[in-house]
Amino acid sequence: MEKSYFPTLVTVNWLKELVSKGGKSAYRILDGSWHVPQAKRDAIKEFQEGHIPGALFFDIDECADKSRNLPHMMPSVKVFEEYVSNLGINNDTHVIVYDNNAQFPLFSAQRVWMTFRVLGHEKVSILEGGLPKWIAENGPVTDKIEVVPKGQYKGKFNSKMIKQMADIMNNLKSAEFQVVDARPEGRFKGVAPEPRDDTKPGCIPQTINLPFMNTMNVKERTMKSPEELKKVFESAGVDLNKPVVFSCGSGTTACVLALASYLLGKENFSIYDGSWTEWYRDAPPELKLNVPQ
Repeated sequence: MEKSYFPTLVTVNWLKELVSKGGKSAYRILDGSWHVPQAKRDAIKEFQEGHIPGALFFDIDECADKSRNLPHMMPSVKVFEEYVSNLGINNDTHVIVYDNNAQFPLFSAQRVWMTFRVLGHEKVSILEGGLPKWIAENGPVTDKIEVVPKGQYKGKFNSKMIKQMADIMNNLKSAEFQVVDARPEGRFKGVAPEPRDDTKPGCIPQTINLPFMNTMNVKERTMKSPEELKKVFESAGVDLNKPVVFSCGSGTTACVLALASYLLGKENFSIYDGSWTEWYRDAPPELKLNVPQ
C-alpha cells in the first residue's frame, strides 16, 4: 500500500506549500508532457515557454528503449540511470510529475509515474490536474530553466510490471491474466481512427475495453474516488483480485488504468508496453479484431 509521506496524488495547494518551504535537494518537479501526433503540439517548446518554477522536462520519447522502433518503450536501467541523474535525481529524491494537457486531468504524467516505478523508484507523486489546474489556481509559472547538480541514481528494472508481445500471445491460450485496453471505445471497435497514420484501429482478441477517461473527473481534473473507481472496474468486467495487464495505443494511457488500480490497493499489475501499435504492426492478421478493411 502507498506510504502516506509519499502520496500518489498531490494537489496544487500541497505542491505550493512544498515549494514555499524550500529544500529543493529533497525533491524534483518534472514536466512529463507528451501529446499524440495529431495534436501537433511541441511539449518541449511549451515547457520552455512556461512551467512550474524549478521544474525540469522529462521526455518519454528520449528516456526510452529506442532499439524497438516503437514509441517511448520502457528504458533500460542504464538509459534511465543516466537520464534521471542528469535531472539531479537520486534514489532518495521525491519526484513530483505533472503534464500540460487541457483535455484530460492526466495524460502522460502517469506514464512517467509508471516508468519510475518500473525502474525501482517508489517516491513519485502526480500533481492532479497538471499545469492547467496549477495555473487556474494561481500557481506561478516561469520560463527560467534551473541548472541542477547531477544525481547518482541507481535503478532496478521490475520485469513483472512489463509484458511483451510474446506474453500476450501466450495468454491467448493460457488465459493467465486479463488484458484491459484503455483506448476509447471507437478505436477499440475499429470505428474511430488511431492517432498514428500508419495504424488502423481494432483490438487484441479476448481483451476488455475500459476507456481511461472513465476513471477521471474530467471537469474537476481529478481521479475518481476509490469507491467510484471500484465501480468503474466492476462495470467493465475487470476483476482486480486476478492478474491484469493494461494496454492502449502505445503504452501511455494504459498507465492511467494502472494508476487507478494502484489507488485501489492493487500492486501486482503490468502494462503491455508495445500495446496496439506493436500488435497491429506485428501480429498475424487473424489476431487483429475489428480492423476496418
